[in-house]
Amino acid sequence: MTSELALSHLHVTAVSWFDPDAEALREAMAREVGPRYSDRVSTADRAATNAVDSTSVFLTVVVYTAAGATDTREAVGHAALRWNGDDLELKRMFVTVEHRGTGVSTALLSAVEDAARKAGRPRLILQTGDRQPDAVRLYEKSGYSRIPIFSPYEILPFSNCFEKVFDQG
Repeated sequence: MTSELALSHLHVTAVSWFDPDAEALREAMAREVGPRYSDRVSTADRAATNAVDSTSVFLTVVVYTAAGATDTREAVGHAALRWNGDDLELKRMFVTVEHRGTGVSTALLSAVEDAARKAGRPRLILQTGDRQPDAVRLYEKSGYSRIPIFSPYEILPFSNCFEKVFDQG
């Protein structure tokens, strides 16, 4: 996929789930977020619950930023959509620490929400943990509403689940 949307210095690009930049960003996310929950759920249970089957992935996007006069692109954000029943679910939304607060998360949300609308979905769902308060604030500020814990997250009672219902007009 080579679809790209430029937002000022940010470039949102659709990539393969297996794209090296996408994989590197997901690994960075796992290193940062995984230890926050290590005292609650076994690694095996958490890994199984949060696993993403690549065949369920509808879209993967990476945000790149141009670095100075050389125009070298740096991968700074990641998000994916996967099928969860009839819904599209936001997975693996992550922004590198150095680029938080610079519009990357807004660009990611805009891209995945637009994709969900274009796919004819009436809403977008997501799950995040209670030890990710910045993520919870972002989703609430962005128009997401809390919903009951949905499958497969029942094993993670500390989950925060959200939906954003799209206007049908």
